[in-house]
Amino acid sequence: MDSSSSSSSPPLPFPAPLQEKYDVFLSFRGEDTRDAFTSHLHKALLRKNIDTYIDNRLEKGDDIGPTLLEAIEKSKLALVIFSKDYASSTWCLKELVHILGCKKSHGHIVIPIFYRIDPSDVRKQKGTYALGGLLWRLKKRFKGSMDEVANWRAALEEAANISGFHDSSKTGTEADFVEEVVQDVLTKLNRESSSDLKGLVGIEKKIEKIESLLCLDSPGVCCVGIWGMGGIGKTTLADAVFHRQSSKFEVCCFLANVRENSEQTNGLHQLRNKLVGEILKDEDVNIDTPSIPHHILIRLKRTKVLIVLDDVNARKQLEYLVGDHDWFCQGSRIIITARDKGLLEQKVDHEKIYNVEGLGSNEALELFHSHAFGNKSPTTDHPKLSREVVDYIKGIPLALKVMGSSFRRCKSKQEWEVQWKKVKRVQIGEIQKVLRVSYDGLDDNEKEIFLDIACFHKGCKRNDVERMLDSCDFFGEVGINDLIDRSLISISEKWNWIDLQSEAWIEMHDLVQEMGRAIAREQRSRLFNDEDVYQVLTNNERDGRVQAISFSMLEKKELKHANFEKMYQLRFLRVNFYFPLKKISLDLPNSLRYLDWERYPLKSLPSKFSAQNLVGLSMPDTLVVGPLWNEDQSHVIVKRISCHISFTHLSEVPNLCLGSSTHLSEVPNLSRSLNIEHINLHSCRSLVEIPSYFQHLSKLTYLNLGLCTNLKNLPKMPCNLEFLNLHGTAIEELPSSVWSHEKISHLDITCCKHLMSLPSNTCKLKLLGSLSLEGCTSLCEFWELPRDTTVLELSSTTVKELRNTSIEFVVGLTAIKLINCKSLVSLPTNIWKLKYLETLDLSGCSNFQHFPEISEAMEHLEFLNLSGTMVKEVPPSIGNLVALRKLHLVECSIQEIPDDLFCLTSLQELNLSLTKIKSIPASVKQAAQLSRLFLNGCKSLESLPEFPPLLQRLEADGCTSLKTVSSSSTAITQGWEEYIFYLGLYEKHIFSNCPKLDENARSNIMGDAQLRIMRMATASSKFKEDRIEQPSYDSDNSYDDFEGSFVAIRCPGSEIPNWFSHKSEGCSIKIELPPDWCSTDFLGFALSLVVIDNDLWDRDPHVICNYNFKTSNGEVHHPSCDLRLDTMGFESIDSHEVFVW
Repeated sequence: MDSSSSSSSPPLPFPAPLQEKYDVFLSFRGEDTRDAFTSHLHKALLRKNIDTYIDNRLEKGDDIGPTLLEAIEKSKLALVIFSKDYASSTWCLKELVHILGCKKSHGHIVIPIFYRIDPSDVRKQKGTYALGGLLWRLKKRFKGSMDEVANWRAALEEAANISGFHDSSKTGTEADFVEEVVQDVLTKLNRESSSDLKGLVGIEKKIEKIESLLCLDSPGVCCVGIWGMGGIGKTTLADAVFHRQSSKFEVCCFLANVRENSEQTNGLHQLRNKLVGEILKDEDVNIDTPSIPHHILIRLKRTKVLIVLDDVNARKQLEYLVGDHDWFCQGSRIIITARDKGLLEQKVDHEKIYNVEGLGSNEALELFHSHAFGNKSPTTDHPKLSREVVDYIKGIPLALKVMGSSFRRCKSKQEWEVQWKKVKRVQIGEIQKVLRVSYDGLDDNEKEIFLDIACFHKGCKRNDVERMLDSCDFFGEVGINDLIDRSLISISEKWNWIDLQSEAWIEMHDLVQEMGRAIAREQRSRLFNDEDVYQVLTNNERDGRVQAISFSMLEKKELKHANFEKMYQLRFLRVNFYFPLKKISLDLPNSLRYLDWERYPLKSLPSKFSAQNLVGLSMPDTLVVGPLWNEDQSHVIVKRISCHISFTHLSEVPNLCLGSSTHLSEVPNLSRSLNIEHINLHSCRSLVEIPSYFQHLSKLTYLNLGLCTNLKNLPKMPCNLEFLNLHGTAIEELPSSVWSHEKISHLDITCCKHLMSLPSNTCKLKLLGSLSLEGCTSLCEFWELPRDTTVLELSSTTVKELRNTSIEFVVGLTAIKLINCKSLVSLPTNIWKLKYLETLDLSGCSNFQHFPEISEAMEHLEFLNLSGTMVKEVPPSIGNLVALRKLHLVECSIQEIPDDLFCLTSLQELNLSLTKIKSIPASVKQAAQLSRLFLNGCKSLESLPEFPPLLQRLEADGCTSLKTVSSSSTAITQGWEEYIFYLGLYEKHIFSNCPKLDENARSNIMGDAQLRIMRMATASSKFKEDRIEQPSYDSDNSYDDFEGSFVAIRCPGSEIPNWFSHKSEGCSIKIELPPDWCSTDFLGFALSLVVIDNDLWDRDPHVICNYNFKTSNGEVHHPSCDLRLDTMGFESIDSHEVFVW
């Protein structure tokens, strides 16, 4: 290592090298190897398409010409072939010095090959490499040239210490040795080429993923697909991989624009001839038959090829160009780029398809800036505007380049703003042309679905959109899957805080949406702009083009008559009626299949409207007070009806509070609508009953009556019902027909405050996991539970006990939650028979006193919460909770902790806050996994023992009797090697408001603090080293995450710990660091602060520490390492306190 970094080859006087021209430069002694080894190596390199410079001239004289020097400088890699008489040539030695100079100055790769010579002879300059005779001749020929000879000596020594090849260690023939060298050259050149991706932002990791999918070292023929939307960078990726890997194949062929070229006359025929011709190296190939002749297939199988088919859009193209794998030689690789995932799956294995995603935020900004500003830096006026443009484009490289170039001539902020408004209104043609290709490839059904989503359904729940599309006979599920495969839409998973489950939502790129809306405007098939809708209604003309409308009816627009009837092909109508008008008349076309009208202003549907085609009806917050239609209209085929506040078009918002259809007092007559599947009457607070004919709606699977607060009784439920929501209703008893229903899988009866008991008949419900009776404050007893229940939620009920018979058959229970069950006094003795129980939460059960003996080992119970109960002691059998990780005993009547508790090797968190304990047993040291201990407000606590080494969080705020704290230094030291660092790790040890702590306790706390800080700093440094050795190519990768990792200590005191060497009063400190302070042994800074209680903390209870580094030449650096200490409890300061971190 020392030799390779010595000063043997000084920096060269020439500037940075010109653009590289050659891959490899060969340095060799012509008389030794020109016609033998070197010639074989040169031919092998050329065969791999490695551009190699070789000087075939016979050596004359001693000076190297400028052409040769330039060739060395313009080569990426140098192969130095040390043969018997290499050192006898001053020409070769000068070449070597220049090669090593390029290595040092420009990072060129050097590979030595020791051909029939021992590397030690070169290193130690023995044998034919002894320069004694040469030195004597040089002295005579070149007076004063001894410095050059010294450089030659150092160069030989340096080169001999570089890892290379030695032919005496080869296995096999010389041909094998040549092949080994060539493969190493290929590997190093490919690695070097990763830095040649100039202008290709964020591409390296993607290239590596595709290369891993190609399995280049595996036999057989492998096909990889690159899939993504137009402009996302598929061709760029394929091109980069093609050039990086092309030297590993005998023949390479890149067929660009397959879709476009195949549309030409005989285009596919010509593409196949080009492919076959390049593989066979025969320009005259002309195959005019549907299949490739057998004799040509035989020849194809003899050549290992790399083929790229770019922009494929039809199965015939794949069949015609790459047919079956057995067309090609073993080891061949095929890369196909396409917008249609379904098409790729016809040729490529699913796991071999790479989905190209957009650039990350910072990468997108970099690419945009490179095209908007060129080599110039963006001015301070532009960052906000740039970010707005980039957020709109969402990582599509083509759009970033084109959009960036459109801003290039904008000089001022005002010009930028004008250009931005322009491109948002009128999409740039080049972008729209690329995106339109995907739309043109859709069939008629897919086009209709795409336009509907672009105009109306972006950001909506997939299930709702599918139902709306199905109502118009558009085959929603299949069509949406096709659009996903073609990268025109995507699906995101979002958490529904209402139903507490994940849901699929439809997403569409803004640029794709704008393209779709532009097409809809051309066709006049969909109206989504309020002004356009008002204009059509005002003109009152017949129009058969309009299929769908969505708009907001605003107060400022006077509209006395809304005649939609003249749009006789209208199938979808959605209206947001924000300001109900006093007078309005309405006509609807009989073609209407889906009607969604928020705050519908009339008391019924128009009398002339025939609802025979109506499949979906949604009227959230309607003014309807009685039947929606008269008897003549009652025979409708509607499958879905909703009169609630719809969440379909709203963003995901927790705890959303909305109005409801308070006027609806009677359910529309649906007795003849036997096809109805979905009824949502959520929040219809005036609704008092459900008609008895509901039991005959045999296709009804979904019934939502949540927050129908005046609904007291239910009829018998229909036989196929699967979803029933009774949340917040006024029911007093649950019908036995519900309890014995075999198809209901989702039942919500939470917050039914009048519900007193559950049916006593056999329960046949097969719920999906959870039964919640939370908030049923009148519920005091029940007998049987659904046997498939895994989570039983009884919080805030008046249940007094759990019966043995009620839980003995629910063997799959994993969680029982009885939070704030004030009447609960006991648990059943057979609760420990529930072998899969993981959580038992009795917090807030203020009358619960006796925790039952744990009769047998519980192998899955991880969390036990007895906070706020009257439990006075933890039973000795606590040791049977062998999997317990968290135990909460906050504000219990407990006074002692049994030693058995700390024999639990799994225990990680113990919360004893607000208890009357006086001490912690010394056995706590045995709890090796204990990392969090909470003792806040334990006013009787007097002493603390030595703690286990991995305790990261100790909170003892307000322990007013605490006097002694033992040192844990021995445990910390012993557990040093077991300590594991991770991003976001923080240790916090808080002893605030502990006025009786003695001097020895404070000394122990601060001594431990020093060890804890050193331990984290050491582990953090090792973690960073590992990250550097295994770099991540994720966008926005930085070490900023380390700022969230720290050790924080707080305790009473008025002095900085004595192990701090620099101290100062006031709000700043100045330290003069030694010149070598930031060496490899430097781990970081430890800081301490003494705070005196004053009014400052009432106004701004936190501290921020800023670091400013000033060099000797006056340069100032501000590292991004601000540290906020809010988490250390600055909200109250007890006299003088010391903080250390």
